[in-house]
Amino acid sequence: MQHLMNELDGAQRYKLLSSLVVPRPISFVTTVNAAGLVNAAPYSFFNVFSEDPPLVVIGIGRRSDGTLKDTALNIEANGEFVVNLVDEGIATAMNVAATDFPPDQSEIDPAGLSLTASSLVAPPRLAEAPAALECRNHTTLIVATDRRLVVGEVLAVHTRPGLIDPANLRLDLDAYRPVGRLFANLYCRTRDTFELVRMSYADWLRRNGER
Repeated sequence: MQHLMNELDGAQRYKLLSSLVVPRPISFVTTVNAAGLVNAAPYSFFNVFSEDPPLVVIGIGRRSDGTLKDTALNIEANGEFVVNLVDEGIATAMNVAATDFPPDQSEIDPAGLSLTASSLVAPPRLAEAPAALECRNHTTLIVATDRRLVVGEVLAVHTRPGLIDPANLRLDLDAYRPVGRLFANLYCRTRDTFELVRMSYADWLRRNGER
Protein backbone atom coordinates (compact mmCIF):
# COMPACT_ATOMS: atom_id res chain seq x y z
CA MET A 1 0.00 0.00 0.00
CA GLN A 2 1.29 3.44 -0.93
CA HIS A 3 0.45 6.70 0.81
CA LEU A 4 1.31 9.87 -1.11
CA MET A 5 1.91 12.80 1.19
CA ASN A 6 0.42 15.29 -1.25
CA GLU A 7 -2.87 13.39 -1.08
CA LEU A 8 -3.11 13.56 2.73
CA ASP A 9 -3.94 16.49 4.98
CA GLY A 10 -1.77 17.48 7.93
CA ALA A 11 -3.65 15.40 10.49
CA GLN A 12 -3.43 12.31 8.31
CA ARG A 13 0.30 12.80 7.72
CA TYR A 14 0.88 13.20 11.44
CA LYS A 15 -1.12 10.07 12.22
CA LEU A 16 0.75 7.98 9.68
CA LEU A 17 4.28 9.21 10.36
CA SER A 18 4.04 9.33 14.16
CA SER A 19 2.58 5.81 14.18
CA LEU A 20 5.35 4.32 12.08
CA VAL A 21 8.43 6.13 13.33
CA VAL A 22 8.47 4.59 16.81
CA PRO A 23 9.57 4.46 19.50
CA ARG A 24 10.74 8.04 19.77
CA PRO A 25 12.75 9.52 22.65
CA ILE A 26 11.03 12.26 24.61
CA SER A 27 12.52 15.67 25.26
CA PHE A 28 10.98 17.21 28.38
CA VAL A 29 12.03 20.81 27.71
CA THR A 30 12.36 23.47 30.37
CA THR A 31 12.53 27.13 29.40
CA VAL A 32 12.02 30.40 31.23
CA ASN A 33 10.20 33.56 30.16
CA ALA A 34 11.03 37.21 30.80
CA ALA A 35 9.10 37.14 34.08
CA GLY A 36 11.11 34.16 35.33
CA LEU A 37 8.27 31.65 34.96
CA VAL A 38 9.50 28.15 34.13
CA ASN A 39 7.74 26.25 31.39
CA ALA A 40 8.09 22.47 31.08
CA ALA A 41 6.75 20.70 27.99
CA PRO A 42 7.37 17.30 26.37
CA TYR A 43 8.15 16.82 22.67
CA SER A 44 8.68 13.48 20.98
CA PHE A 45 9.66 14.86 17.58
CA PHE A 46 13.17 14.88 18.99
CA ASN A 47 16.56 13.24 18.68
CA VAL A 48 20.30 13.71 18.98
CA PHE A 49 21.65 15.01 15.70
CA SER A 50 25.42 15.33 15.91
CA GLU A 51 28.34 14.96 18.31
CA ASP A 52 30.75 17.46 16.75
CA PRO A 53 29.27 19.91 17.32
CA PRO A 54 26.99 18.26 19.91
CA LEU A 55 23.48 18.98 18.62
CA VAL A 56 19.92 17.92 19.34
CA VAL A 57 16.88 18.75 17.24
CA ILE A 58 13.30 19.30 18.41
CA GLY A 59 10.21 19.72 16.25
CA ILE A 60 7.82 22.25 17.80
CA GLY A 61 4.36 22.92 16.42
CA ARG A 62 1.90 25.66 17.20
CA ARG A 63 -1.06 25.55 19.56
CA SER A 64 -4.44 24.57 18.15
CA ASP A 65 -5.37 28.28 18.02
CA GLY A 66 -2.33 29.01 15.84
CA THR A 67 -0.22 30.78 18.48
CA LEU A 68 3.37 29.83 19.26
CA LYS A 69 3.90 27.44 22.14
CA ASP A 70 5.63 28.78 25.24
CA THR A 71 8.71 26.67 24.55
CA ALA A 72 9.21 28.24 21.13
CA LEU A 73 8.53 31.75 22.42
CA ASN A 74 11.01 31.40 25.28
CA ILE A 75 13.75 29.92 23.10
CA GLU A 76 13.21 32.67 20.57
CA ALA A 77 13.47 35.30 23.31
CA ASN A 78 16.57 34.13 25.16
CA GLY A 79 18.06 31.27 23.13
CA GLU A 80 18.41 28.79 26.00
CA PHE A 81 16.67 25.60 27.10
CA VAL A 82 17.23 22.31 28.88
CA VAL A 83 16.28 18.91 27.46
CA ASN A 84 15.33 16.68 30.38
CA LEU A 85 15.16 13.03 29.40
CA VAL A 86 12.24 10.89 30.52
CA ASP A 87 12.36 7.60 32.40
CA GLU A 88 9.66 5.50 33.99
CA GLY A 89 9.89 7.48 37.21
CA ILE A 90 8.76 10.78 35.68
CA ALA A 91 6.56 9.49 32.84
CA THR A 92 3.33 10.37 34.64
CA ALA A 93 4.63 13.84 35.51
CA MET A 94 5.64 14.34 31.88
CA ASN A 95 2.10 13.51 30.81
CA VAL A 96 0.65 16.01 33.29
CA ALA A 97 2.97 18.68 31.87
CA ALA A 98 1.54 18.01 28.41
CA THR A 99 -1.72 19.59 29.62
CA ASP A 100 -2.45 22.90 27.88
CA PHE A 101 -1.94 25.09 30.93
CA PRO A 102 -2.24 28.84 30.28
CA PRO A 103 1.01 30.72 29.59
CA ASP A 104 0.99 32.34 33.05
CA GLN A 105 0.97 28.99 34.87
CA SER A 106 4.01 26.77 35.24
CA GLU A 107 3.65 23.02 34.82
CA ILE A 108 6.18 22.27 37.57
CA ASP A 109 3.89 22.25 40.61
CA PRO A 110 0.90 20.51 38.97
CA ALA A 111 3.25 17.77 37.74
CA GLY A 112 4.77 17.35 41.21
CA LEU A 113 8.26 18.16 39.97
CA SER A 114 11.07 20.25 41.42
CA LEU A 115 13.81 22.35 39.87
CA THR A 116 17.56 22.60 40.26
CA ALA A 117 19.87 25.24 38.83
CA SER A 118 21.65 24.66 35.55
CA SER A 119 25.36 25.37 35.21
CA LEU A 120 25.60 27.34 31.97
CA VAL A 121 22.07 28.39 30.99
CA ALA A 122 19.32 30.31 32.76
CA PRO A 123 16.51 27.72 32.52
CA PRO A 124 16.68 25.25 35.41
CA ARG A 125 16.61 21.50 34.94
CA LEU A 126 14.24 18.99 36.49
CA ALA A 127 15.68 17.52 39.67
CA GLU A 128 13.85 14.23 39.09
CA ALA A 129 15.08 13.71 35.52
CA PRO A 130 17.64 10.92 35.02
CA ALA A 131 19.60 13.14 32.64
CA ALA A 132 19.48 16.71 31.41
CA LEU A 133 21.13 18.48 28.48
CA GLU A 134 21.79 22.19 28.87
CA CYS A 135 21.38 23.74 25.42
CA ARG A 136 21.89 26.98 23.55
CA ASN A 137 19.84 27.60 20.43
CA HIS A 138 22.09 26.93 17.43
CA THR A 139 19.58 27.32 14.60
CA THR A 140 15.82 27.56 14.27
CA LEU A 141 14.37 26.47 10.94
CA ILE A 142 10.84 27.64 10.25
CA VAL A 143 9.83 24.89 7.86
CA ALA A 144 6.11 25.74 7.79
CA THR A 145 3.75 28.24 9.37
CA ASP A 146 2.93 25.74 12.12
CA ARG A 147 6.23 23.90 12.46
CA ARG A 148 9.74 24.89 13.45
CA LEU A 149 12.84 22.80 14.03
CA VAL A 150 14.94 23.99 16.94
CA VAL A 151 18.54 22.82 16.76
CA GLY A 152 20.24 23.11 20.13
CA GLU A 153 23.94 22.95 20.91
CA VAL A 154 24.51 20.84 24.02
CA LEU A 155 26.73 22.74 26.45
CA ALA A 156 26.60 20.42 29.45
CA VAL A 157 25.15 17.04 30.38
CA HIS A 158 23.94 16.14 33.86
CA THR A 159 23.24 12.53 34.85
CA ARG A 160 21.84 10.91 37.96
CA PRO A 161 24.53 9.33 40.16
CA GLY A 162 25.09 5.71 39.19
CA LEU A 163 23.78 6.18 35.65
CA ILE A 164 27.10 6.71 33.85
CA ASP A 165 30.43 5.08 34.71
CA PRO A 166 32.81 8.06 35.04
CA ALA A 167 35.81 5.99 33.90
CA ASN A 168 34.45 4.84 30.54
CA LEU A 169 31.12 6.76 30.15
CA ARG A 170 29.20 3.50 29.84
CA LEU A 171 25.50 3.66 30.64
CA ASP A 172 23.81 1.37 33.15
CA LEU A 173 20.56 0.72 31.28
CA ASP A 174 18.94 -0.95 34.29
CA ALA A 175 19.51 2.23 36.27
CA TYR A 176 18.13 4.41 33.46
CA ARG A 177 14.84 2.78 32.31
CA PRO A 178 13.98 5.35 29.60
CA VAL A 179 10.51 5.65 28.16
CA GLY A 180 9.70 5.96 24.46
CA ARG A 181 6.72 7.53 22.72
CA LEU A 182 4.66 5.36 20.39
CA PHE A 183 1.47 7.01 19.13
CA ALA A 184 -1.82 8.33 20.44
CA ASN A 185 -1.70 7.67 24.21
CA LEU A 186 0.78 4.79 23.98
CA TYR A 187 4.31 4.71 25.37
CA CYS A 188 6.84 1.92 25.80
CA ARG A 189 9.44 0.76 28.28
CA THR A 190 12.89 -0.39 27.20
CA ARG A 191 13.42 -3.37 29.48
CA ASP A 192 13.27 -6.01 26.73
CA THR A 193 16.51 -5.58 24.78
CA PHE A 194 18.62 -7.76 22.50
CA GLU A 195 22.10 -7.43 21.05
CA LEU A 196 23.27 -7.41 17.45
CA VAL A 197 27.03 -7.11 17.03
CA ARG A 198 28.05 -5.08 14.00
CA MET A 199 30.62 -6.84 11.82
CA SER A 200 33.42 -5.45 9.73
CA TYR A 201 33.41 -6.37 6.05
CA ALA A 202 36.37 -8.72 6.67
CA ASP A 203 34.40 -10.50 9.41
CA TRP A 204 31.40 -10.78 7.12
CA LEU A 205 33.56 -12.38 4.41
CA ARG A 206 35.00 -14.88 6.90
CA ARG A 207 31.55 -15.75 8.23
CA ASN A 208 30.30 -16.40 4.73
CA GLY A 209 33.23 -18.61 3.84
CA GLU A 210 34.98 -16.23 1.47
CA ARG A 211 38.66 -15.39 1.40
